[in-house]
Amino acid sequence: MDNIHEILEKLLSKEIEIEQAEKMLRSNYIKNVEEFAQLDLFRQTRTGIPEAIFAENKDSALLMNIISSYLEENRFTIISRFTQDQLSLIKEKYESNSSYIIEINELGRIIIIKEKEFEFKKKKGLIGIITAGTSDIPVAEESKVIAKAMGCQVISSYDIGIAGLHRIFKPLSHMIESNVDVIIVCAGMEGTLPGLVAALVDIPVIGVPVSSGYGFGERGKGALITMLQSCSPGLLVVNIDNGFGAGASAALIANRNKK
Repeated sequence: MDNIHEILEKLLSKEIEIEQAEKMLRSNYIKNVEEFAQLDLFRQTRTGIPEAIFAENKDSALLMNIISSYLEENRFTIISRFTQDQLSLIKEKYESNSSYIIEINELGRIIIIKEKEFEFKKKKGLIGIITAGTSDIPVAEESKVIAKAMGCQVISSYDIGIAGLHRIFKPLSHMIESNVDVIIVCAGMEGTLPGLVAALVDIPVIGVPVSSGYGFGERGKGALITMLQSCSPGLLVVNIDNGFGAGASAALIANRNKK
């Protein structure tokens, strides 16, 4: 496939029209890493969602090679669901490197490594993030990091679940008064809170079931079923613990709403 330089040369020489060049630039541009991994370097151009490296279950040496390979082509990289051993290797290589800034969210198990002068482009989207309990915060933090990387501002309020229902009204009112475009609600156990929030607001709500339940509905299954069975219109549901997907989807909604 033609690289960026070749596409631009063809455009300048009028071999192709601008619409065709745009389609070519938006098509998949894949870089192989040791024949084991393929990095989708044009994902953000094509979809608006940045490529992220899922670290969990990856060999640490291979992960480090993938990170290095991605940074050769991109000004930043995002690493999600890292282990402590992987974190130590990443810190060892990049914390002392004056060319990069490393932002570590240990609670959300997500890292951004970026060039020192790089800043994510700010957009106008505004997202609210709520958790039912403190056990749901790691998933919410993953959502927050991705939403901010996609240019959104975030208002968050944690530990306001239905066990103390009175706690939700003040932070939810603040979000509505601030004109948030979408609200992410992370909840484990029975997962009731997203449906409740969806019944109170006139904007999309994204429910994230969290694997903090036990017994019959263990590992988030009960929360997922509750959210899928909710009778509150306007509630969308992602998979168990999918903070990344919730943050990305919310950012797409919020940014499109503010174009």
